Amino acid sequence: MKGTAPWRRLAEAEAAVNRSVAASSVGKYFKLEARKSSFTKELRAGAATFLTMAYIISVNAAILTDSGGPCTVLDCTPVGNSTAVPGPECTLGTSNPGYEQCLARTKSDLIVATAVAAMVGSFAMGTLANLPLALAPGMGANAYFTYNMVGFHGSGSIPYRTALAGVMMEGIIFFLLSAVGLRSRLARMIPRNIRLASAVGIGLFLAFTGLQANQGLGMVGASPSTLVTLTACSQTDPVTGACLGGTLHSPTFWLGVAGFLITATCLARDVKGAMIYGIVFVTAVSWIRGTSVTVFPDTAAGNAGFSYFKKVVDFHMIKTTAGQLSFGGFRHGSVWVAMLTLLYVDVLDTTSTMYSMAEYGGFTDGAGGFEGEYRAFLVDAGSTVLSAGLGSTTVTTYIESTAGIREGGRTGVTAVTVSAFFLASLFFSPLLMSVPPWAVGPSLVLVGAMMMRVAKEIEWGDMKEAIPAFVTMALMPLTFSIANGIIAGLAVYVALHWYDWAGLACGKVGKALDDRRRNQVAAATPEVGPAPAPAQDVV
Repeated sequence: MKGTAPWRRLAEAEAAVNRSVAASSVGKYFKLEARKSSFTKELRAGAATFLTMAYIISVNAAILTDSGGPCTVLDCTPVGNSTAVPGPECTLGTSNPGYEQCLARTKSDLIVATAVAAMVGSFAMGTLANLPLALAPGMGANAYFTYNMVGFHGSGSIPYRTALAGVMMEGIIFFLLSAVGLRSRLARMIPRNIRLASAVGIGLFLAFTGLQANQGLGMVGASPSTLVTLTACSQTDPVTGACLGGTLHSPTFWLGVAGFLITATCLARDVKGAMIYGIVFVTAVSWIRGTSVTVFPDTAAGNAGFSYFKKVVDFHMIKTTAGQLSFGGFRHGSVWVAMLTLLYVDVLDTTSTMYSMAEYGGFTDGAGGFEGEYRAFLVDAGSTVLSAGLGSTTVTTYIESTAGIREGGRTGVTAVTVSAFFLASLFFSPLLMSVPPWAVGPSLVLVGAMMMRVAKEIEWGDMKEAIPAFVTMALMPLTFSIANGIIAGLAVYVALHWYDWAGLACGKVGKALDDRRRNQVAAATPEVGPAPAPAQDVV
């Protein structure tokens, strides 16, 4: 009994803090009591959300650096004794020292740009919209920007500066659509079953991501015959990711499984902060050098990563990517096509993701909207404008926010906490960049599992509703695109309902014609007046 005293005192102290904050102006502003939450619960939710999305700091920077950023052939150093400026091959062929140094500066800038965009966007979402949704530059849009717009090391049709201007213009248009309420109307036009299926599909998308090697356990990989197969191999092809031998022999996979079981057990027993413990455990083990699961192997890259990790605290100022905008290239049609593509992804993908998060958290009302919706849309779109100004890409509401919602996050305090962590990441990036993907993957899989609960609300007995919902949720992970799933689901929905709509429209037209015909007949028929009074004798 004596051993329980410290825990009891700690619980009493926590309860006192929660009561104090709830009674304060801050607690009333964020509606902690009204939404049946507490201050410490919101802090834990923010920590859980941040830990599941912290990977974006390094991943987004790595993807965008592949575009070459502002680096050009002018940054290349002459080869040998030559004094001439190298040709375009210096950016694509053998590594050029000058160009590599420029890429390193660009990546450092983009790490800061990613963290700042996420910090400002999440803070605005928490304080203005009072929602537990975290924002950051989105996966998918960054890949489209790098590999389709700018091209690898600038080999595409759109220069980096022009592409950034396109991202900013898209953000401005998106902001205006949100401001006039058109974005909300477009989102409300999506049938409820498609919205519910989107939440399930996003969960499957998350789980599939968490099972892959790049950002997860490495359990699923490429196959030349079946496209995907069971991997977790001791050796894989560095180009295709195909298994070269030793299926399920990967030590990092089994360490990730241990983290999965830790988190799953905590969730099953309703332990507070369940989403955090597995990540922290796996990350701490992975930081130990000289093991088969270390994130710092005895290689040039591993040694460089460990040297950076030992700094613990490091701060970097953006030097090359901020303000790199050029609107002169908008005379080319390819820029407008790319900008409209980003806009369509934002309207369908980002908006539906936000609705799915609101649905999962129980924030939606009977009309399909949710509290703080208008301000949330403005924050989401405005953050993209800021991100483009810093050198990064489209900012979106992160589906990893479900991790915090699962921990009980119900107010903007969760988002503000995420913002504080991103602020800290500006100083502790050596630690946060060293979180391995096999530590994050288990949480993504478990979040995906928890998002399955809304599937029971889909009208599976009505095939006109069930089939579009199934197509939506199936195609999101199978095409690795949330937008593709939504588009396909809507197309099938229209195909199955057009006959009913046509019949309804014909019925309304027929009724209108009948009413008009009756009115015309009534107008053509002369009115019959009252009978004349009988004549009276005149005396």
